[in-house]
Amino acid sequence: MKKRWLVLIMLLAVMLLTACGSKPKLKIYNAGEYIDQELIKEFKEKYDCKVVYETFESNEMMYTKISSGEFYDILIPSDYMIERMIKEESLVPIDWSRIENKDNLMDIVMDQAYDPGNVYSVPYFWGSVGILYDTTVVDEEDLEDGWELLRNEKYAGNIYMYDSERDAFMIALKALGYSMNSTNEAEIQEAYQWLVDQKKMVNPIYAGDDVIDNMISGNKAIAVVYSGDGAYIMSENEDLSFFEPEQGTNIWTDAMVISKECQNYDLAYEFINFILDNEIAYRNSQWVGYSSTVQYAYEQMRDDDYEGINAYVPGVDNPNNEVFGYQDPEIKAIYSDLWTKAKAAE
Repeated sequence: MKKRWLVLIMLLAVMLLTACGSKPKLKIYNAGEYIDQELIKEFKEKYDCKVVYETFESNEMMYTKISSGEFYDILIPSDYMIERMIKEESLVPIDWSRIENKDNLMDIVMDQAYDPGNVYSVPYFWGSVGILYDTTVVDEEDLEDGWELLRNEKYAGNIYMYDSERDAFMIALKALGYSMNSTNEAEIQEAYQWLVDQKKMVNPIYAGDDVIDNMISGNKAIAVVYSGDGAYIMSENEDLSFFEPEQGTNIWTDAMVISKECQNYDLAYEFINFILDNEIAYRNSQWVGYSSTVQYAYEQMRDDDYEGINAYVPGVDNPNNEVFGYQDPEIKAIYSDLWTKAKAAE
């Protein structure tokens, strides 16, 4: 019995020493292909910690997972989802005094409608939605039609539409002169009919991230893309150009937030501060391709890496541009149902 107790005590001692010597851990949930993995390695080495880094395909996927009970320390969702999480009180206010690199952020990305005063969010990347087109195929005068270019039968079978419910309805609503955040059911129905007619007129291909390689290869002449993807694609194919229709578009921001389930606040703040470092932000933007929220990184990419590539510079002067707002469940259900029907239209 004494030997058994001695063995048990030794095992407990080993377990205690192991627990005491274990490295601190940070759990991060981000969109796919949205950070330079080398930076994660550097962060782990610098702070002698473990990082559990997982990715999601959409804001909705992220929301579903955390709603099921999964916890993360840091989340990197989009503006409208951050607004929802703020309303649901699932985020912790940011202690800006703990972020030494906060002054590196651009003024233009701060104090947006989804989080006035940036009480809960630290901007990560930002951009717009626009139309990428092949200058050797698309007539310049057709660009004057704005979003209606996407229903020009001259380009039937030669168009990629981004397979995104909110972006598709944004396009249709803007083409019709309405707010992309419309809750007016008559306007939403009109936008639905716009999308149905588009399907019948030009038979667009609904695509996701695969649009990047396809447009680089010149497989289609026109594509709806996020500005960061557009900048990268243009850097690989000199025949392509990008524009944001005058009817207006979505100016979006993705940001770092701290969840209420955060288990390591100290490490969370170290990570946020790390990402806002000038050189780190520049390297991250080089890898990701999107517009950095850090002034130094943004200017370096704009003036050097992506010189002359207009997609890297989101339009901020158009009064018709908007930011996505939170949708209540009833309105969201209407949009979702109509988007499914629009894609299935014949």
